[in-house]
Amino acid sequence: MPAPWYARVATTAGRPAVLAATLIMSMPGEYHVAKLAGWSDPWAYGMPFSLSAYAGIAAVVAATRPKGARGRASATVGAAFAIVLALAAQVVAHLAATGHMDADQAWLIAVTSMVPPAVLAHLLHLAATPDDGTSPSTSVDTEETTPLVERVEQEQQPAPAIPPQPSQPPAPQLPPVPQPVQPPAPIVYRDPRCAAIRPLYNGGTRPGTAAMRDALLAAGHGRVGDSTIRGVLRAEVEEHEPTLADYTPAIGSARAS
Repeated sequence: MPAPWYARVATTAGRPAVLAATLIMSMPGEYHVAKLAGWSDPWAYGMPFSLSAYAGIAAVVAATRPKGARGRASATVGAAFAIVLALAAQVVAHLAATGHMDADQAWLIAVTSMVPPAVLAHLLHLAATPDDGTSPSTSVDTEETTPLVERVEQEQQPAPAIPPQPSQPPAPQLPPVPQPVQPPAPIVYRDPRCAAIRPLYNGGTRPGTAAMRDALLAAGHGRVGDSTIRGVLRAEVEEHEPTLADYTPAIGSARAS
């Protein structure tokens, strides 16, 4: 089950708050120890910053570098040493402030004076040994210690090279298959007598009234008036096919049409 929202908020916001509070609470004791060792202002303020930065850098390096990486063991020792220094600074400062300890002692002043150069030397050592992402090897494979499977793979001969195959000519391109042409849909006239007149246009000329009358008689439609032939039947034929109206009138039918 996930933690309640207030627990997650307290954990997320609490860690930086606790870090800030502990740094602020530790600064007076570390500053006081620096003053007891003989540093004057503003140089005494450097002691809290050097110890805090040193502890943080060493802890991060020790936590992020993988096991066996270069500098990890040294960073781990440095992180522990920084914690011991911070604890000792707080204890000495409070003992001296409450009168339980005489701060004017040569060994205490000497140890405190060595803290900044020791911190600087160790930080330079960590910077000079960056993590290369590899772990040192502790053994060397020999013929006796190498697994049998690896030795068999090493003794296998390489496969013979396969000669290059001659390039194949490109496949011949087949001509495209012609698609069947769909015939146009037949024209359905409103007046079926138009079907007897339409073939007269096949000669490339526009038929006259007499030729259309004869075609209607031959088709069995009887005698049809000239106005009906021209105004109804021929008009419907040319309505469906407007290009027929542009044909040249047939010879001998120009006056009749």
